[in-house]
Amino acid sequence: MSSHDPLYDPKSDVHALVPPLREALDRARKVLDEKGQENIHDRDAMIRAAYGLHYVLFDLLAALDQAGEQK
Repeated sequence: MSSHDPLYDPKSDVHALVPPLREALDRARKVLDEKGQENIHDRDAMIRAAYGLHYVLFDLLAALDQAGEQK
């Protein structure tokens, strides 16, 4: 048994809706720009940044996978 909860669990974290690739790219760029402005010395801000970036990357990869399947 681990002493932590993972940020991502492939057994329970599945996409109900996969965004279109263009939307996922735009959102990833927006969040990357927003989180890039955070104070690297602020622990809470860095946790929020990691969490936010994790989810846009998760969506972006799902959109890329879906786009690849459609070809």
